[in-house]
Amino acid sequence: MARISGVNIPTAKKIHIALTYIYGIGPKIATDLCDLASIDISKRVNELNDDELNKIREIIDQKHVVEGDLRRKVSMDIKRLNDLGCYRGLRHRKKLPVRGQRTHTNARTRKGKAVAIAGKKKVTKG
Repeated sequence: MARISGVNIPTAKKIHIALTYIYGIGPKIATDLCDLASIDISKRVNELNDDELNKIREIIDQKHVVEGDLRRKVSMDIKRLNDLGCYRGLRHRKKLPVRGQRTHTNARTRKGKAVAIAGKKKVTKG
């Protein structure tokens, strides 16, 4: 099991896919890392030798903020917005969409499961 930045990356997957298991590394950065380390992206993780893995580790440590540091940075940024009391901070505080999305419908991911309003009944003609 290869371990990079404190994450066990899957050994059976291709290297550019396996690197995306690290928080803060997406598909684009993963392919760029492989290019910088001069590793063929069709190679699987279990086919890599120690030198290639060490190259990838060094590049990630030097050039990218990943895992715990990135999570800490994001949470500190959100805390800063909350403390300022700006619009984005208020939206974070109320657990509503921050970037201008509509909330009349949709926004279920951010707001949570829909809850029926108690006591509200349909009017029937009779």
